[in-house]
Amino acid sequence: MVQKYQSPVRVYKHPFELIMAAYERRFPTCPLIPMFVDSDTVNEFKSEDGAIHVIERRCKLDIDAPRLLKKIAGVDYVYFVQKNSLNSRERTLHIEAHNETFSNRVIINEHCCYTVHPENEDWTCFEQSASLDIKSFFGFESTVEKIAMKQYTSNIKKGKEIIEYYLRQLEEEGITFVPRWTPPSIGPSSETSSSSKSQVASTAVVVPEAALKEGLNGEVLSNPGGTPEPTVGTPDDKLDADYIKRYLGDLTPLQESCLIRLRQWLQETHKGKIPKDEHILRFLRARDFNIDKAREIMCQSLTWRKQHQVDYILDTWTPPQVLQDYYAGGWHHHDKDGRPLYVLRLGQMDTKGLVRALGEEALLRYVLSINEEGLRRCEENTKVFGRPISSWTCLVDLEGLNMRHLWRPGVKALLRIIEVVEANYPETLGRLLILRAPRVFPVLWTLVSPFIDDNTRRKFLIYAGNDYQGPGGLLDYIDREIIPDFLSGECMCEVPEGGLVPKSLYRTAEELENEDLKLWTETIYQSASVFKGAPHEILIQIVDAASVITWDFDVCKGDIVFNIYHSKRSPQPPKKDSLGAHSITSPGGNNVQLIDKVWQLGRDYSMVESPLICKEGESVQGSHVTRWPGFYILQWKFHSMPACAATNLPRVDDVLASLQVSSHKCKVMYYTEVIGSEDFRGSMTSLESSHSGFSQLSATTTTSSQSHSSSMISRWQFC
Repeated sequence: MVQKYQSPVRVYKHPFELIMAAYERRFPTCPLIPMFVDSDTVNEFKSEDGAIHVIERRCKLDIDAPRLLKKIAGVDYVYFVQKNSLNSRERTLHIEAHNETFSNRVIINEHCCYTVHPENEDWTCFEQSASLDIKSFFGFESTVEKIAMKQYTSNIKKGKEIIEYYLRQLEEEGITFVPRWTPPSIGPSSETSSSSKSQVASTAVVVPEAALKEGLNGEVLSNPGGTPEPTVGTPDDKLDADYIKRYLGDLTPLQESCLIRLRQWLQETHKGKIPKDEHILRFLRARDFNIDKAREIMCQSLTWRKQHQVDYILDTWTPPQVLQDYYAGGWHHHDKDGRPLYVLRLGQMDTKGLVRALGEEALLRYVLSINEEGLRRCEENTKVFGRPISSWTCLVDLEGLNMRHLWRPGVKALLRIIEVVEANYPETLGRLLILRAPRVFPVLWTLVSPFIDDNTRRKFLIYAGNDYQGPGGLLDYIDREIIPDFLSGECMCEVPEGGLVPKSLYRTAEELENEDLKLWTETIYQSASVFKGAPHEILIQIVDAASVITWDFDVCKGDIVFNIYHSKRSPQPPKKDSLGAHSITSPGGNNVQLIDKVWQLGRDYSMVESPLICKEGESVQGSHVTRWPGFYILQWKFHSMPACAATNLPRVDDVLASLQVSSHKCKVMYYTEVIGSEDFRGSMTSLESSHSGFSQLSATTTTSSQSHSSSMISRWQFC
């Protein structure tokens, strides 16, 4: 397996030329890097005007590896080839390195670049990426991989220290400014000087004229290693190391790399809005920075959020009055670490009455709104306290807990809530303080603990009786002045006291079922399963020609082919395929086929748009202007990858293929609407797929003129 590394953008608040002067002092050897024994210049080239300087070195490294492994390998030192391409005109330095030793067994490629900060020309940015691919190594592949990653991580940490060390050395020597490169003046004397400067060592390589011109135009010289070359962009599309430390916390170099690579994947596959960095980091932490596992659960969560419009819950949903009066929980200041503090008086809450009055889904939605508010408060506290705060503390008072709280439907609702929160809000609970646990608590704990993640369980602190008042108790985590009054504190807590829900507010099972259905069908999207040989189809009847069919769908799992057909006659009533009854987890999921097997394409129905292949993770928005009345069929069909293409997938597809999905089942989530052409506001150009986990139909699109073509498809612009 190829190991990859991508650094954040490291910013030096010094001019590029001064950084280059410090960087050159690392050669031929650097005492701050013990493993860097020596280096020899093997090739060198300078352009006549001095703007381009390419130097290739052979570096000798003493890897910190077991003596036995070195003896088996038959080497004491490892050699790398490093090529530095300095463009003083463009103020860039590109560094390419690859291993020379064991190159047939181990492939190591590294690319680094120094560039001018895009917003401050007196600052310098640094970025690096690397890849490690161990083909074989005498049966010690795993050991070599660990050694390589350990050595590389160690050197990454030292990188900035080394540059700053040599910057201080330059300052001690009185060098605080290095002038920028300027073109030489044209004249006889300058020609002579230029000619003398162009004479290089006998080991110099002759650079072809075409390569020289390419270099003079500011392009990077050839990259034989084939590694992706990072380029410094704006702060919006790059992560700055200082930003990570300020807003996300102290991460190891490999953790930073995981965050950056997952973020880049989202930028490539979700061409609109992407999750916040804190949100991405939570999923990575929940899976111990395993990118594949984190990506899988995050994509599932993004689909869930879109389907149930969780992003808008704080703005669009008002909790019922019963919850506001009898749900004994609320936000209360913050703990000593600056985390938002949520207080829940579970022992005073009538869980049975709330479930009977509201239903399980209303309680779940309320808990989701609490979690969304928690995310918002974490962002606010990060700004207030000047340090990263990504989780909250929950204080649960169990005084009054009894067997009534173990009512089976209530426990079932609690387990459902825990399951949803664990899946979609990982690593948001920083600490859980359980106070005044009664004798019945072990019974409740036995029921719910199997559903709680191991990492989350380790954050639980449980106190029986008044133990929370002693050493190691509440005062270790919460300031005395904000301890709630019901816990013998001095701070008035505005959390509702709970109490029994009046039975007059109870509703029948039928009423609750209808209410639950209403809550979770408040979404414009429907879900469907697509199987090999069993496409999903929907019928749209058009009465007025020149109507506009619009769609927005996400490919949740698998690859599909999207088709649009037209027929003058109506298909038979929809028949649900028996396959569609299995493995449907989304509300409303089904599989419907409309096109009869005896129908022939071109005779009974016709294709009005070219087939569109949609990959897993994509979100596609578009529209079709109808030319004829009749019946239009939108079809999502299973897409099989041709055998010849299986070994030549694009990089993103390789990533998607690694997700654990069934090889014969796909899932889509879609929304369609028919509107009159005079009311349609959109860009009538061509359908293009947009990769987005939560794309939305834009409220502000541009108007375009009517076209006379038989069909037109548009791409909706993101908000």
